[in-house]
Amino acid sequence: MQRQYVCPKCGGTQYDSDQFQATGGNFAKIFNVQNKRFITITCTQCGYTELYRSQTSTGMNVLDFLLS
Repeated sequence: MQRQYVCPKCGGTQYDSDQFQATGGNFAKIFNVQNKRFITITCTQCGYTELYRSQTSTGMNVLDFLLS
């Protein structure tokens, strides 16, 4: 079941979705391990953006560490 998006700021119904990763904690900052992942939903009418935390796998965190 898919829900229709409605912007809480302007009431717009069109959006763009993207994702980004960030570091969290001192160990992750020292070794530049991006172990936090977020999904963004941005209203195309007014630009209001919501962030949602996404799960990261241990395997991807190890791979990110090895490639840094």
